[in-house]
Amino acid sequence: MTPALAEKPVLTREDYLEMEAAADYKSEYYDGEVFAMTGGTIHHSQIIANLIRRVGETLDETDCRLFESNMKLEVASANAFMYPDAMVVCGPVVPAENTTHAIVNPVVIIEVLSPSSESFDRGKKFTYYQTIKSLREYILVSQEEPRVETFFRQDEFHWLYTVAKGLDAVIPVQSLERELKLSDIYLKVDWEQGF
Repeated sequence: MTPALAEKPVLTREDYLEMEAAADYKSEYYDGEVFAMTGGTIHHSQIIANLIRRVGETLDETDCRLFESNMKLEVASANAFMYPDAMVVCGPVVPAENTTHAIVNPVVIIEVLSPSSESFDRGKKFTYYQTIKSLREYILVSQEEPRVETFFRQDEFHWLYTVAKGLDAVIPVQSLERELKLSDIYLKVDWEQGF
């Protein structure tokens, strides 16, 4: 007789929010399952710090706000909560139902790619993000080379793909009517170190 496989415990949305509010670490939630997040590399952290500073500066005179990776995003259609590296909301911020620890209406989402999560960021996570009605632009930033990719929503089924490579390149952030220099995004990233 084969022993029965133990079933994974399934958490409700409310269980997750309660657990996450009391936790000493961040976890993402995908349809009843919780996944602890790991820390980033030196390059990852430096790039995010540069992005927060540079994107934030471009928004000073607008009605848009930048949120860093401590703010959760709820993707209700996927029954998921995740922590993007950065998000921009233009106009009023809409919190998730029954919590002020998550938002639901980003216009731009930025992810700095890691070897362990790159396929998820490009695949399933992007599929989830595409269901967010407010989302206009998804930006993927490499930490292995100066390379930034953007996906700009054309309509419900079409996204315009743009890539910029090299420290002299500039990437348009169309939904914000701004441009970002890759030299600013990668400022002080030491490519000689393999981080």
